[in-house]
Order: sequence, then structure tokens, then C-alpha cells
Amino acid sequence: MQSKIAHAAERKAFGVAIDRIIKSASGEDREKNVEHLIDMAGKLLKDTSPGATRGIRKGLYPGSKWENWLFDVIDTTDPNVLRTTVLNGGYEAAFRGLRNTTANAEKYQCNVPWIILFDPTSACNKHCVGCWAADYGNRLNLSYDEMDRLVTEASDLGTHLFMLTGGEPLVRKADVLKLAEKHNDCLFNIFTNASLVDERFCEDVQRLGNVVFSVSLESYEPSVNDGRRGDGSFEEVMRAFDLMKAHGLLYGTSTAYTRENTERVSSDEFFDLIIEKGCRWAWFFHYMPVGEGANADLMPTVEQREYMLHRIREIRGVEGGKPIFAMDFQNDGEYVGGCIAGGRVYCHVNARGDVEPCVFIHYSNVNIRDHSWLECLQQPIFQAYRRHWPWNDNMLQPCPMLENPKILPEIVEESDAKTSEYVAPESAEDLCARVTPYAEEWSPKARELWLAEHPTGRKVYEDEMSQQSVDFKAKVIAEEDAREEAVIE
Repeated sequence: MQSKIAHAAERKAFGVAIDRIIKSASGEDREKNVEHLIDMAGKLLKDTSPGATRGIRKGLYPGSKWENWLFDVIDTTDPNVLRTTVLNGGYEAAFRGLRNTTANAEKYQCNVPWIILFDPTSACNKHCVGCWAADYGNRLNLSYDEMDRLVTEASDLGTHLFMLTGGEPLVRKADVLKLAEKHNDCLFNIFTNASLVDERFCEDVQRLGNVVFSVSLESYEPSVNDGRRGDGSFEEVMRAFDLMKAHGLLYGTSTAYTRENTERVSSDEFFDLIIEKGCRWAWFFHYMPVGEGANADLMPTVEQREYMLHRIREIRGVEGGKPIFAMDFQNDGEYVGGCIAGGRVYCHVNARGDVEPCVFIHYSNVNIRDHSWLECLQQPIFQAYRRHWPWNDNMLQPCPMLENPKILPEIVEESDAKTSEYVAPESAEDLCARVTPYAEEWSPKARELWLAEHPTGRKVYEDEMSQQSVDFKAKVIAEEDAREEAVIE
């Protein structure tokens, strides 16, 4: 792995490129510096994810929608927030962090994620209909020291991107800010209902620069949003957006799409509202019937899921669409190699400290209070994920629960994992039985859609590296870093 000296030199060079872009308000200089940044990204990603660089280059041509989006972000974001977010999220997490987690995955023969979701608390001041965390109660918390140790040990393995879920993370506002200030080479993305965002908090985030937000929003219509999230919730979000925008912060939305709201949350009216309010991205999550009161009838229909597949790709297209980066957690599996859970890309730590494969799959062998982070990553259920992945070649069926319901019970039984559900524990068999009718209905449509894009039944990559194993990539990275070290010495 790269030495601290080489790492510092590379980070400094990346920072210089960012400073040039931020300083260049307009004109030819700006486009040249963007190209320089893309070149640097290409260098860092060539041994792990070269396809990402191709995608960036394809979208950032002169005068393109995405170039204009980028320049607008530069012009309206607080310089410290912008610089720190790109350095920590772009360089440390997505670029250098991906190389380090890949190398450590080979070294320790386990998945090492470059994103970790964790819940500072189970407490929440909302009780939203259909929320997978709504039944968790308010008595469970990770202490500051436990969160600090998690971030420290994970950073040592290369992870620099942390997403805070819950509960409502900002119930622990002071500890969240303290954590971000100490770990100033990491980026923290807070999934929040925004009700606790105020002027003082925005000032603190502006000063730190390494905190961004994904705000829960269910509709462009106040009454519809509040019907699920509680009276006054819509206005709380609008007020928070205005405060964030005034302080030059970076933020987007997080929305669960269900049978009842799919068309509404993907409408022009919804996107136009959040763009006007300054949102830069929009996460969409397929409703998962997990937890107490889980309702399979809320899952989108096959027709709605197909519609979302096309709609979200239309919105973020290189041409047309809208100037906002939209992502569909379920339908975009193709772009991340299928299921990303079990530590392959990410994993989840709940407010009790249980380390779970996924924020929606609550089974575990270990707790961070009893094990080091590396031991948590080496736990049996994560190793079973590693052995069994991929579940199939169709990445429109990425989940071992939702689309492959026979797989999750096998993994749980093989690893002797225990349920980590707080209030309503259930077996993997019972959970998967709930979604089996959906999986069977979606399967033929998924096959039809996949074969239309990939006639061989498998995704064919434009480059050889994207098809290689983690062990192969790690060896290439080690050779590259050794050559760089020799040059520096």
C-alpha cells in the first residue's frame, strides 16, 4: 500500500487541482482544470474502476448539461465545503480509498467496504409510515467513543466515506459534529428528516466542510408528504433547504418509492422543486418490507419498477433529463456489479453495535463492542456473502432477499448468523417468504429488460480490468504503488 509520504504528496496535488478549478470563475482556464481533474481521477481509478472515468469524461464535455451542473456547484457552494468534500469524498474515499480497500481485501481475505453506514441512535422525532427503522425505539445509542473507534479503525483500512442513518442522526448533533471535526479526512453523509437543522448547525457544517446531507422527502405536495412523515414535515424540509443553500452546503434528497408514490416522487414537479431548492442529487430506494408491520403490498408493481428504471436514467442522462444526479439503489445494480452489501462496497452498523450486511438485512454474527472492525469484516455472514456473490448474472436482480429469496436463508444458516432486528425478530425464511411472490413476478420482466441490453446474459465491460477479481486488482495496485515509491525515493 502507498506510504504516508506518497499519500500526502498525491493529496496535495489533488488539492492544487481543486483550488485551480474553484478559483477559475469562468472561461478557458476552468475547462482545462476540469480536464486535469478527470486525468487525475483516471490515474487513480485505472486499476479499480476505469469505467467510472469513462462515464465522467462522457458527461463533462464543453457546454454539456453536466459541465454546467458542475460549474453551478462550484459557483454556489462554500469554497471550504466544496474543497473538503471533493478531497475527502472524491480523493480519499472514491479514488485512493478504493485502492486501499481493494488491497486490504486481498491482504486479509475478506470484504473491506469503502462506505460504512452506521446509526448513532435509534431515536427519532418522526414515525414515518413504512420506515424500516420506525420500530427501533429511542433507547439504543452508539457512544461517541464507539463511533470514534469505528471510524478510526475503518479509516486505517481505507474507508473514508461514512453515511449516518438511524433513527434521526441529528438527535446526536453535537457528537456528529465532534466526530466530523476529529476525522477531517473523511466525508460524512447524513440521512436526515431535516427537522433539527438550524442556523448554528449550518454554520458549524460550513466551517468543517466534510458533512453533506440526504434529506427525506416524499412529495412536492405538502399534504402528501406530511401524510407519511407527520404534520409540518414538508415545511421543515423547505426551511432546511433554504438554510443549507444560504450557507453554501451540499445536499440532496432521499426517497423511498412505493406502490402509492412512485409516479409522484419521479415527476417533473418533484424534480423541479428540489432543483430549485438547491439539491444536487436524489437517492431513490425501493421500499423493502422489513421490520415490524412490514407490508409487502407497499412494494412497487412490476410496471412501476420498470418505469423507475427508465425514468431515473432519463433524468440523469448526458442529454436531456434534469440537472440533478439521480440514483436508484435497486435498479442501478449494473453500475456497481450487483449487490454491494456484506462489505463488498458497504455494510451497516446499527445503534446497538450489530454489524449487518445491509441496512435492510438484519442478521449478524458480531458486535463492534466486542470485536475489532477487522474482526467484524471477517465475521461468518460477510464471508458467506463473499463466497456466494454474485447470486446471478442479471444485475436487475441484485438482492439476496428481494429478488433472490432462496439465497439469504442459505447464507444465514451457513454462517449461523442471528437476527439483529430490534423489535420484531424474524427468521430469514419468514422474511424471504414475504417477498417471494414479488421476486417471482419481477423475474421474467428483469430477464426481458436485461437481455435487451445484454444479449449474452452477462454484462460485457469495455475494459479487462473491470472484469478482474479483487485479488488480481490488489496485485496490480501493489505493483503500481511500489513503482511510485521508487520514483519518490
